[in-house]
Amino acid sequence: MPQHIGVIMDGNRRWAKASGSTTEHGHRAGAEKIEEFLGWCTETDVKVVTLWLLSTDNLDRPQEELVPLLGIIEDVVRTLAADGRWRVHHVGTADILPAHVQTALKEAEEGTAHVDGILVNVAIGYGGRQEIADAVRSMLLDAQDRGTSLEDLADSVTVDLIGRHLYTGAQPDPDLVIRTSGEQRLSGFMLWQTAHSEYYFCDVFWPAFRKVDFLRALRDYAARGRRYGS
Repeated sequence: MPQHIGVIMDGNRRWAKASGSTTEHGHRAGAEKIEEFLGWCTETDVKVVTLWLLSTDNLDRPQEELVPLLGIIEDVVRTLAADGRWRVHHVGTADILPAHVQTALKEAEEGTAHVDGILVNVAIGYGGRQEIADAVRSMLLDAQDRGTSLEDLADSVTVDLIGRHLYTGAQPDPDLVIRTSGEQRLSGFMLWQTAHSEYYFCDVFWPAFRKVDFLRALRDYAARGRRYGS
């Protein structure tokens, strides 16, 4: 069983279009799928789930779509925190998000810090390249605070050091990444952490993702031989 599953929840808008509904309805349907999905995860040995809810690129969408979407995302965060089964952690750049979303994320993290359940990373305002840039920036600022010279820092830079400054910090890297909607690309999702991850691409749009689709992903993962380059 994978210990950490990442999910690129794709296809809300296309699902809505195919069903003759609105984009907002598609996003709400996708949001409603999240708790159901996490419920399936509790039946396994999964310890960490990373859900990509909003990319940095998504912030460039028209305001008539973005504003309702941000409200839906805020509702998702508050619902997950209120559930009591999940420990919520934000991954992404908080200061590019509206104040109300930042508040919801902060309250969710603080309110669930004690929960002994699946750690749910909510990737909101997230971009893989931005995460690496932020990790390097954090590493440099940390070295400056400790009075480390540039030469000593250069000598000390390792893969593990950079990894400790990522949004996911000391968390295990994803074993399995699921992407719905039939698209077969990373789109910048956890570029550093997924170096050895297994990917499962599913043709189903995220709002229509079923437990049987989840079980197929797990079965496919279990059948693979992970060699890590050896």
